[in-house]
Amino acid sequence: MVQQSQVTVLYFARSAELAGVRSETISVPQQIKSLKLWEEIESRHPRESTSAVEDKPKDIIKITSEKLSVDEVSQLVISPVCGAVSLFVGTTRNNFEGKKVVSLEYEAYVPMAESEVRKICVAVRQQWPVRHIAVCHRLGLVPVTDASVVIAVSSAHRAASLEAVKYIIDTLKANVPIWKKELYEEETSSWKRNKECFWTKKD
Repeated sequence: MVQQSQVTVLYFARSAELAGVRSETISVPQQIKSLKLWEEIESRHPRESTSAVEDKPKDIIKITSEKLSVDEVSQLVISPVCGAVSLFVGTTRNNFEGKKVVSLEYEAYVPMAESEVRKICVAVRQQWPVRHIAVCHRLGLVPVTDASVVIAVSSAHRAASLEAVKYIIDTLKANVPIWKKELYEEETSSWKRNKECFWTKKD
């Protein structure tokens, strides 16, 4: 019979959080080598426990007639492994070329719009190490100061999320089929074209 020894293992910092205890006593063979002892300790606290903390990357795309909440969109991308959340919020301003704007109205072909936004998310992940991406765009009437688009990106460090957010809004305005109409105080209106849109550019 192999003689056993009682070994007390102490855990500190991150190892204590993962193990869920500060110390424990385990029974091991007396002649056990240090590597085998380490493997025994690991087997009691599998590394999979770390994956519970590190949530999987996700892309959230929402094109809706509902009012957008900046706080809610921001919360969608928060991650315990990220130190940065970058945001872009596009709002309705009250003027355009001397005219007083009372609201904007957005219209979209939603299936195609969502498909184009997914392509943007794929492109972002090919260029920057980001964790979560949320792109939310409002349709219908959007009064002055309300948000029409909210983009949120999380990453371990700020540079990646900041650059990703700029890329998303620039590419969204250029490629995604969403149309905007300005409604003025004098009860007139005008459909506007984004200068970035590829279909408005001339050769």
